[in-house]
Amino acid sequence: MSAHRRRTLLLAALVAVLATGVAIAAVHSTPTVKAAQNSTLNTKIVVTKTGRTLYHLTTEKGKKFTCTGSCATIWPPLAIPKGSKPVAGPGINKSKLGTIKRPDGRIQVTYYGLTLYRYSGDSKAGQTNGEGIQNIWYAIGANGNLVKQASGGGYGGGYGGGGGGG
Repeated sequence: MSAHRRRTLLLAALVAVLATGVAIAAVHSTPTVKAAQNSTLNTKIVVTKTGRTLYHLTTEKGKKFTCTGSCATIWPPLAIPKGSKPVAGPGINKSKLGTIKRPDGRIQVTYYGLTLYRYSGDSKAGQTNGEGIQNIWYAIGANGNLVKQASGGGYGGGYGGGGGGG
């Protein structure tokens, strides 16, 4: 094998290794959550990396989970793979981002200690159809406060009692 061919193969191998490293870095730096201005709620709220609104169930405190079973189907917890850590995107206080182990073993993301859920009634980024449901589900402000601007009586579209197993 000629010296030129060896250098070409070595260069190709080096490029492949570097490209893999860049791809891995990109995966690990993708934000789990970020802040986004929401025109309906007129404030910055916590959203998924794809812009879906994240909510908190006010009946959950500490390690007391009330949204399990069928509730967690309507309100899917924001979960990450075991062994990984959530990544703070723009507008998120990195030191306030954490995780908690759910009763089913999944690792759920928290922000300022609040468990994070999506709402199945939101079909695209920016929607806040879960806001104020049953006066217990609220979007989370980028500052960690609940955004309590209930939009319509607090009924409909939610899960019966807002929690409970199944």
